Amino acid sequence: MRTKKSYYTTLTLVIAIIVFINFLSADFFARLDLTENGRYTLSKATKDIISNLDEPITIRAYFTENLPPNIAQTRKDFRDMLIEYSNRSDNNVVYEFINPNESQKVEQEANQAGISPVMINVREKDQMKQQKAYLGAIVQKGNQQEVIPFLQPGEAMEYALTTSIKKLSVQNKPSIGLIQGHGEPGVQGMQQAGFELGVLYNFEDHVMTDTTVIPSKFRTIAIISPQDTIPQSHFVQIDNFIRQGGRILVGIDRVNGDLQNAYGSSMSTGLESWLAAKGINVENKFLIDASCAAVNVQQQQGSFRFNTQIQFPYLPVINTFSDHAITKGLEGVLLPFASPLTFSGDSSVQFTPIAFSSAKSGTAPVPAYFDIQKQWQESDFPLEELIVGATLEGTISGNPASKMVVIGDGDFPINSRSGGQGQPLQRDNVSLFVNSIDWLSDDTGLIELRTKGVTFRPIDQIADGTKTLLKYMNFLLPIILVIAYGLIRMQIKRSLRFKRMEMSYE
Repeated sequence: MRTKKSYYTTLTLVIAIIVFINFLSADFFARLDLTENGRYTLSKATKDIISNLDEPITIRAYFTENLPPNIAQTRKDFRDMLIEYSNRSDNNVVYEFINPNESQKVEQEANQAGISPVMINVREKDQMKQQKAYLGAIVQKGNQQEVIPFLQPGEAMEYALTTSIKKLSVQNKPSIGLIQGHGEPGVQGMQQAGFELGVLYNFEDHVMTDTTVIPSKFRTIAIISPQDTIPQSHFVQIDNFIRQGGRILVGIDRVNGDLQNAYGSSMSTGLESWLAAKGINVENKFLIDASCAAVNVQQQQGSFRFNTQIQFPYLPVINTFSDHAITKGLEGVLLPFASPLTFSGDSSVQFTPIAFSSAKSGTAPVPAYFDIQKQWQESDFPLEELIVGATLEGTISGNPASKMVVIGDGDFPINSRSGGQGQPLQRDNVSLFVNSIDWLSDDTGLIELRTKGVTFRPIDQIADGTKTLLKYMNFLLPIILVIAYGLIRMQIKRSLRFKRMEMSYE
């Protein structure tokens, strides 16, 4: 029989072991990552970059303490990630956490560094109040530093951290040229994409003329939404650029939609003919899709006017993608007034579709008169998985190692044609553009990090049967588990009782 002293000894040992394990887990831990896109597993690109650091990187993480659990999780995730960075880099990544709310001096230091607070709602003593919260970091190497002003909960923090480290390590950034001279938007009109690209590249305008050539400093060029006719001499320059090892991203508007006048027309700049010669045919039709964005329509009811949103299939939201580095992790890209692509080339090039319309889609001829309030029927969408984005690899313009990306819409990465603030884009639109540039230009593998995180999963696009199943699972599964546990426990106790009864009879 065990004595009271032995019980206390055992309890003390168990507590000591638990405390010891907790101390060890602060620096040595393993984590099983069951997330869909490996969000908590360091990528090969990150491991390669941090294992080849030539001097230490210091990270000062400015995080407010005692935040609500859903936001405090971001601090824990970032801390766990920094531990892994430090271990993988052979302690060349050094970090510290600072609470800016503890003193006005530290808060001022964070603000001057470029880390601004956000206001969040906090419940305290049964009352809601607003609190300033800091969730940012400074990455420093020698006298250089990069600022991560805000780490959005649930977003791709590995991409933000790794690209900041890489940016400090890169000596000379490669250049990406945005072709100008045919009505295309400039770099100022693509603020979001330019901001993302600025981490690893010099993103700059290049105005084409009949007498200039595309500079060899450009690793990749992008032709996005030209509105005017492109001279044949400019296509000769583009072919020469590809022939000399350059790569190209094309976002083409084959049709044009005017919502103010409710009218859609055809566009011809010569780019469609140049692509057709490479085997890529951009159909002179509108893509329509049941998976689409909405437009605001003003309606009158009595003496009142109000805005209502109506689904508009000419603004397809693409959520079907192939398993490709460019589209990995993307969940919803808006392609306003897009056109489908087909391929008619030969085996000298590899044509790979990367983005498709939904299972309920179709095409509409041009010219088109838009009926905004039309009641769309299922019969209006007889087609499925029309190609709207693709890559070309192989012999293009005489270069056997060429790469090209073509998207059947040119407006998807544009904030403003005039260069002003413009319309903010959803994140996956920017990621599609920047991922395409990365795939064409960068061989480090950072392309896979940008989309680590859930971005766009609207419940209204889940099938009704799936929604019903999820609803009942959420409701019934906990009850079933409790009942099952109770029945199993009851059976175990019953068996134990019968066993004791048999022993007493013997």
